[in-house]
Amino acid sequence: MNISICNLGNFLIILAFALPGASPLAAQSALAPAQVVTPMDRTVLPIPEPQYPHSTVMDARNASPPPRFEVRAPTGSPNVLIVLIDDMGFGQSSAFGGPIHMPTVESLANAGLRYNQFHTTALCSPTRAALLSGRNHHMNNMGSITETATAFPGQTGQRPNSVAPLAEMLRLNGYSTAAFGKSHETAAWELSPSGPTDRWPTRSGFDKFYGFLGGETNQWSPLIYDGLNQIETPKDPNYHFMTDMTNQAVAWVRYQKSLTPDKPFFIYFAPGATHAPHHVPKEWIAKYKGKFDQGWDKLREETLERQKKLGVVPADTKLAPKPEAIKDWSALTADEKKLFARQMEVFAAFGEYADTEVGRLIDAIKSVGQLDDTLIFYIVGDNGASAEGGMAGLYNESTYFNMVPESVKDVLKHYNELGSPKTYNHYAAGWAVAGATPFTWTKQVASNYGGTRNGMVVHWPKGVSAKGEVRSQWHHVIDIAPTVLEAAHLPEPKTVNGTMQEPIEGVSLLYTFADAKAADRHTTQYFEMFGNRAIYHDGWIAGTVHRAPWEYQPRAKLEDDKWELYDTRGDFSLVNDLATNKPEKLKELQNLFMKEAVKYSVLPIDDRTAERFNAGLVGRPDLMAGRASLTVYQGMTGISENAFINVKNRSHTINADVNVSKSGANGVILAQGGRFGGWSLYLKNGKPTYEYNFVGLRHYVVAAKQPLRAGKSSIRLDFDYDGGGLGKGGNATLYVNDEKVASGRVEETQCCAFSLEDGVDVGADKSTPVTETYKSPAEFTGAIEKVTVELKPGKKVEIDDAEKARKYGAAAKAIAD
Repeated sequence: MNISICNLGNFLIILAFALPGASPLAAQSALAPAQVVTPMDRTVLPIPEPQYPHSTVMDARNASPPPRFEVRAPTGSPNVLIVLIDDMGFGQSSAFGGPIHMPTVESLANAGLRYNQFHTTALCSPTRAALLSGRNHHMNNMGSITETATAFPGQTGQRPNSVAPLAEMLRLNGYSTAAFGKSHETAAWELSPSGPTDRWPTRSGFDKFYGFLGGETNQWSPLIYDGLNQIETPKDPNYHFMTDMTNQAVAWVRYQKSLTPDKPFFIYFAPGATHAPHHVPKEWIAKYKGKFDQGWDKLREETLERQKKLGVVPADTKLAPKPEAIKDWSALTADEKKLFARQMEVFAAFGEYADTEVGRLIDAIKSVGQLDDTLIFYIVGDNGASAEGGMAGLYNESTYFNMVPESVKDVLKHYNELGSPKTYNHYAAGWAVAGATPFTWTKQVASNYGGTRNGMVVHWPKGVSAKGEVRSQWHHVIDIAPTVLEAAHLPEPKTVNGTMQEPIEGVSLLYTFADAKAADRHTTQYFEMFGNRAIYHDGWIAGTVHRAPWEYQPRAKLEDDKWELYDTRGDFSLVNDLATNKPEKLKELQNLFMKEAVKYSVLPIDDRTAERFNAGLVGRPDLMAGRASLTVYQGMTGISENAFINVKNRSHTINADVNVSKSGANGVILAQGGRFGGWSLYLKNGKPTYEYNFVGLRHYVVAAKQPLRAGKSSIRLDFDYDGGGLGKGGNATLYVNDEKVASGRVEETQCCAFSLEDGVDVGADKSTPVTETYKSPAEFTGAIEKVTVELKPGKKVEIDDAEKARKYGAAAKAIAD
């Protein structure tokens, strides 16, 4: 009988059935190794395998195998699901009195617990790093978002090995782990095939990752990774990433529980919703028509009344004043009211749509019989509502990053398109303030609860008997990881993957599950973001607003900041500033802030904003540092802006060696950016064409009159930058085989960014198209040998624009330098 090695196992099972007196059960047990029952030291991860002596027995029939080593989660460890909504304020979800109908989180809250004193860091990357590790954001080196990392400890954007993620702790303790949606935790210069991939999700404890790696995504046309691999999204006119990621999560749950029903899972479900762009199907927007015509001032009042009825704020809570920059609704023009009401309709629809998709995941967990034993944390916002849309909101968020103001008139032109693939929209800051009800401030303002207070719901039928109750213990996002470990009967690890660990800094909130009156255990917490900073201690909070989200310059030098002081035990919304009346208490807390700042690597405080996007200025690694040229090849797609040579604000050339057949060729040779800003070198009917898309507002086209001849050709684009400032124009000239074939003006260029997501593609334009002249992916139908981008010696970029100099000051000069 001939038996291949791959069939040996099946043969042994058949043979076992053939033995006298054998049964299927006997055959199975004859092959199943024994389980390890000795206690494991789970403080050292991975748990070391036992060492067995080498066998001295010749014949396997005369030997007994050692017990099989397998790490299983402790008995009684629950499944864990963390849902994290993006950019949603304390007063926006209906579960916390807001106007956005969110039936899933409401249902979970009514069957579980609402936490009304839960806090985040005021910005996305820092909150996520703290959530997924149990350590403060600066200890994760995530003092801000990854794209503004610096060379200082606490700010480098690279999570240290001494701060292992919760997912890795759980995976090494017998959990299946998966993440879906937004992961904004990888250093910007590590987002390329060159790696390193140590801090990509599947190298950070997650067995499965399906999502995007930047701060936001185009929901209609996202740049998606499955594990380490970039994938194509379906060419479906009804495609939306929120539904796609939910489909992926539902499928994963079914696989996991079908194949390993006794193995607990950990799912991190982090939608891009409701971060800009606010992309949502139009039928959801229609549900909110007319719901916000009363304006943001009235909405704040209505929300506060609902919050009081729900019991998520004390009955005597006062509405904190708006920032001075936010106009009264009654003072707005008719056009402003029309536009702003529509912006909020779109945002609210996005919120309900996202929550409904979360509901599908909850239903899937229930359908496989796991809901009762799944510990769910539904965190409604990773920071306060976003005021980054400025006073008029935005048709295209790219204008914000390029210092191109949008007026109400500009945005109103896209009124009927808001939320659609044709826009990259954001709402006006007044709605963010309303979304922070009952507080004053918003996202980025780490010194006020409007920036850091987020609603959270806990649901766990087997572990929480209370239903519909409110918990008011003071807690922070770093408290989730230790809560999960305690619920799973797991110790905090001392070493992970050979590295001694920084102690977990959070405090488990498991003690609150059964006792609404339990004394707070998290009693001290610092906050800091771009100079906005505060310290909480035993019911008191002291802080300073160093810069508002819509301000490009700090209000004062760090040492001259004006601090405020509040006794939160009787002042829930931070209305009564006691700084003048209690100077000793203020000084005490300021000293405590400095002590915590030293302890957790918060110092030196870096209040720069736009400057920090310049890697060379702040010491952040740059793949292109010192390089004047870059050669790329056909098939290289999705190259992030941080991994590509920087052609902004300077003269450059693009040389492409191509080969076309006798029938000609069409398609993109090289493109950067997309529909909302970028440039493309392509063939249209065989004719070389260069098109510059200025933040989706204006297009400049330089095109040859004759198509390329069959065979090999060299196409060169010379861009001669005017100089004299940021975002200036230039002359574009096209050459074919060194012969000039076209030239023209590009009157304005993007100074600072092409896209946070649409990367560089060679031989295609994969995501949104730079121009509507072609449809994505617009793959090149000829052959591209290579494309070389070369920077010319630059004309000095002077900041001579008086308005920009006044408005942006050092930020604009830093970008120029």
